[in-house]
Amino acid sequence: MNALQLANPIAAYFAADRHGPDMLARCFTAQATVKDEGHTHVGLDAIQAWKAAATTKYTYTTEPFAVEQKNGYHIVSSHVAGNFPGSPVDLRYHFRLEGGLIASLEIGV
Repeated sequence: MNALQLANPIAAYFAADRHGPDMLARCFTAQATVKDEGHTHVGLDAIQAWKAAATTKYTYTTEPFAVEQKNGYHIVSSHVAGNFPGSPVDLRYHFRLEGGLIASLEIGV
């Protein structure tokens, strides 16, 4: 990962993404939501299951390269490459933070 200045919960998310679904789920509030690939996952168990399914199905790397703040969101652009259709792709991660954790995340192009 490059030297972007990411908020602590967001930096923790990208670091945890390489270490599995249990660690990644710890980055979120108890009632957090994740929207990815047309599905919404609510709560820690659902977020953990979402990440477990993604890591079972695909092998990939993420490399954040830009960040901006807009309308209460931290928007991180990241280069994602792996064994999934359309790879590589640059995705935008829209994070909303609350109490030092991620309250919502929406991933898209």
